[in-house]
Amino acid sequence: MNDALPSTLSLGLARTGLELKEFFRLRETVVFSFSFPVILLFVFGSVFDDDLAPGVSFTQYFTAGMIASGVVLSSFQTLAIGIAVERDDGTLKRLRGTPMPPMAYFLGKIGLVLVTSVLQTAILLAVGALLFHLELPTDPMLWLRFAWVFVLGTSAGTVLGIAYSSLARSSKSAAAVVTPVVIVLQFVSGVFFVFTDLPGWMQTLGSLFPLRWLAQGMRSVFLPADFAGAEVSGSWQLGLTALILTAWLVIGTALALRTFRWQRPGPR
Repeated sequence: MNDALPSTLSLGLARTGLELKEFFRLRETVVFSFSFPVILLFVFGSVFDDDLAPGVSFTQYFTAGMIASGVVLSSFQTLAIGIAVERDDGTLKRLRGTPMPPMAYFLGKIGLVLVTSVLQTAILLAVGALLFHLELPTDPMLWLRFAWVFVLGTSAGTVLGIAYSSLARSSKSAAAVVTPVVIVLQFVSGVFFVFTDLPGWMQTLGSLFPLRWLAQGMRSVFLPADFAGAEVSGSWQLGLTALILTAWLVIGTALALRTFRWQRPGPR
């Protein structure tokens, strides 16, 4: 008779399945999460149909930024709000009282982020290609670059979302604490506008945070190689992008380990 306990990995995979079931049962959340980037692409793509450079339409530029923004929405925003809600309604406290290893809970959140981020990106690329003539890369090396930028950006957004969830003292304040930060970062990171058109102080501010580098990394995948000359530094800065995203991954992990709480804070 085999009495071996299930591994943390198997429990994490089971937790991922449960997280996905709960997510897709919230129809309004699912529709908004997957349709919001597409709606923005449709609006901006319809209004700004000029070319930024030969062979580079605003839609091509904007799509790269929206992929990066979608990663942040699926990782940082989703977890920062969702975990705060689960802490406030007692879900985390109940889970902590079960034999489930804490790591299995976090693996479930990571699995949720990966699946939803991939689906959101696939939908965005499909709509862009079908409706706005978005040119997808044909070089396998560009897709390899896309993979490491995507994984680093998703990983950093995930741990930062877990850490940031501790700032919301209740489920009612979670969205108010998280959403404005994401909106501001989108504006200063070159998602809605061409990054080099932003004022210098905005460029400096945006460069402190991972979304700016995630967006530039995505532009290096979906825009022609010679467009790198139009960036602030005149290059894609792939090495610096990897370094900064990795640094935020380390910082976010340290903050999450230090600040994460299974119970809501008491009244002040």
